[in-house]
Amino acid sequence: MVDTSAISATQAYSKSMANSASGKNSGTAVGTDEVVNGQSFAEMLSDASGAAIENGVASEQVSLDATTGTAGLADIVTAVSNAEATLETVVAVRDRVIQAYQDIIKMPI
Repeated sequence: MVDTSAISATQAYSKSMANSASGKNSGTAVGTDEVVNGQSFAEMLSDASGAAIENGVASEQVSLDATTGTAGLADIVTAVSNAEATLETVVAVRDRVIQAYQDIIKMPI
């Protein structure tokens, strides 16, 4: 199951910031070539969407286990809260992408 707790999100953010900071020299001039070590934005987005899908599948599996009576109440509550957090994250990212697109469309040429 994918861990979507606040601690894991904070650790992932810290790791991302450390990767971006290590790939850039402080005080570089604008326009100089920089080698960025780490994932591209597309790879990061692909990994995040894959993790969200895996979380959804795991939650569905727990739901199926609950209908057969093999899952405990704690497992069900954990799966539902993880699915809810993942859905809220996906919706927030979607809203930000739409807002960015609308801001770009409004820019004067």
